[in-house]
Amino acid sequence: MTERIEVSRTMDAAPHEVFAVLCDPQGHVAIDSSGMLQSADGDPVEAAGDSFVVHMDRESLGDVDLGRYDVTVTITAYEQDREIAWNILGRVRPQIGHVYGYRIDPAAEGGGSVVTSYYDWSDIHPEWRAKQIFPVISEGALKATLGILDRTVRRGYPRG
Repeated sequence: MTERIEVSRTMDAAPHEVFAVLCDPQGHVAIDSSGMLQSADGDPVEAAGDSFVVHMDRESLGDVDLGRYDVTVTITAYEQDREIAWNILGRVRPQIGHVYGYRIDPAAEGGGSVVTSYYDWSDIHPEWRAKQIFPVISEGALKATLGILDRTVRRGYPRG
């Protein structure tokens, strides 16, 4: 059984344009296909270790009634215009330990980007592994988020 999902999409956007959305807390909310991310507080991230708060509502998944809650997104990998990844610290204990991220590679042709979204739960806490609830986000949801990211970048995000 795999403990990681990866999906890719070619986008007609330069890597720095895609990366700008992924570094912005509001960008995370704008591209979320799950419906869980409601809003965010914090500045765009610039390095591993940076963090921001996301206001969540899991009702859209219809699986666990958590009400409205906050999580802290902490950047674990940051390579300008190439990769960004993060873990999520929330109110549940023990902390889960799953990782979300994106790799961005220049497209072979046309000046665009190949964007790979990944979700990895290989290092989750044993207590969560025993619950057998992973993956929480499906491959289809990751693909949908890439589609929204593509549309968002093409429409000129962020707009000032």
